[in-house]
Amino acid sequence: MIDVPQALAASQAKYNGEAGRAFVEGLPALAAGFLDRWGLRLDGPSMHGWAALVLPVVRRDGTPAALKLQILDEETEGEPVALRRWDGDGAVRLLDHDPATGTMLLERLDPHRTLSHVEDSREAVLALARLLAHLTATPAPPGVRRLGDIARGMLERTPWTLDRIPDPADRRLVADCAAAVREVADEPGDRLLHWDLHYENVLGSDRAPWLAIDPKPLAGDPGFDLLPALDNRYDPDETRWRFDAMTDVLGLDRERARAWSLGRVLQNSLWNVEDGDPLETAQLEIGRLLRAL
Repeated sequence: MIDVPQALAASQAKYNGEAGRAFVEGLPALAAGFLDRWGLRLDGPSMHGWAALVLPVVRRDGTPAALKLQILDEETEGEPVALRRWDGDGAVRLLDHDPATGTMLLERLDPHRTLSHVEDSREAVLALARLLAHLTATPAPPGVRRLGDIARGMLERTPWTLDRIPDPADRRLVADCAAAVREVADEPGDRLLHWDLHYENVLGSDRAPWLAIDPKPLAGDPGFDLLPALDNRYDPDETRWRFDAMTDVLGLDRERARAWSLGRVLQNSLWNVEDGDPLETAQLEIGRLLRAL
C-alpha cells in the first residue's frame, strides 16, 4: 500500500488547487507504476515535504534508494538537470529520471541526520556555507531558470503588491527591497544555485558528511542563495553573524549579496501577498537588518 500523508494532500490542494488534488489522487497508481518499471520494492514508510512524496525503496541489486514523485512544473523540471551537473559532488546522486512526470530515483541518504539536528547553530551555518560555496562554484547548465528573468518578473509585480500591503513601514521595506534588486538586476550571475538550501535540505550519508537535496535550481548570483540560512532556525541575534560568515565563506561581494538577499525577501513577500497570507515577521526583521547594513 502507498501511504499518501494528509499534510501533503493539504499542501497540494492549497498551492496547486485542482491540479494538486488530481496529483494526490493519482499518486498510488503513479508510485506503483514506477516500482514495477524500475524494479523497486518498498522499504519503509512514506516521507514528504510540502510538494513531493518520497518512498524509501530497494533496487533489484539490493541498493537502497528513494523514489521521489512530484508535480512537474517550472521549479521541479530543473531539479534533475542540476543533479546531473553536480553528479553527486555535494548533492544527492540522481539514479534515474522520467522526464514526462518528473519522477526521480535518488540515492538514499539518512533522513534522520540533517543540519537542523546540529545543536550548535553556528557550526550548522558554516557547514551549510561551505556546501553552498562548493555547489555554486559550478556554472549553470542550459535548461534551468535564469535569475535575471525572475528578477524582472518580481519588479513587474511589485507595484500591484505594494498597493495591497496596509502597513506603511512594511510597504516601505518591500519597496526598498525592490530598489535593491534594481541595482543588481543587470548582472544576475551565471552560477548554479540551489535556491532552497536550508538546514532540513542538507542530509548526511555514508559517502559524505553532508549532501544537498531538493534543489530548485537557478542560474544566477550566489547572493540569492543566502536567505534560507538566515530565516530557518531564525535567531535575530545571529542574523548579522550568519550573513557575514556566509559572505566570507563564499567570497561574495557584500553589497551585492545584501541586495540579492533583499531580493529574496521581496520574492517571499510577493508570494505572501499573492497567496493572501500575511507577510512573515522573521523575513521582515531580516530585511530591515540587511537594509541597515
